[in-house]
Amino acid sequence: MTERTIELPEDVSADLDHLDLTIEGPNGSVTRRLWYPDVSVSAEDDAVVIAYPDDADRQTNATVGTFASHVDNMVHGVTEGWEYEMEVFYAHFPMDVDVEGDEVVITNFLGETAPRRAEIRGDTDVQIDGEELVLTGPSKEDVGQTAASIEQLTRVTDKDTRVFQDGVYITRTPTGDV
Repeated sequence: MTERTIELPEDVSADLDHLDLTIEGPNGSVTRRLWYPDVSVSAEDDAVVIAYPDDADRQTNATVGTFASHVDNMVHGVTEGWEYEMEVFYAHFPMDVDVEGDEVVITNFLGETAPRRAEIRGDTDVQIDGEELVLTGPSKEDVGQTAASIEQLTRVTDKDTRVFQDGVYITRTPTGDV
């Protein structure tokens, strides 16, 4: 068996419950199911070890790399966190964006009377400051999906998008500008 080891920082711990790997750190915890045939994941004191056969095929090697990236992203999330920035843009009808419980509510989008709602996934925190939204959280998938859901919520259909540019747009992702 070949092993790939991902070292954990001092303030981060890992726990494996059957197939679910949980990484805990100062910013919270992230759990993810890691399963693939002939690939085993184990949590040791200061590392996560991914073991796979010596004669693994291309797909298995690719999956091991994916698992290692997932673990790296989980460690980054519980130590530094993930952050998306979004901006509210409107030309005529002033949109109002609020957080109500575990939902983002957008009212008066293009003059509509019914509010539009998007779910806030996982431990994602949404801060609204005027026309700016900042989404932060330990899980890259949850923060990214929440940002994408908000952006898609204000997608303009059956109108000329060169004229109707109203919406809430992602302006900065964790990897850089959009």
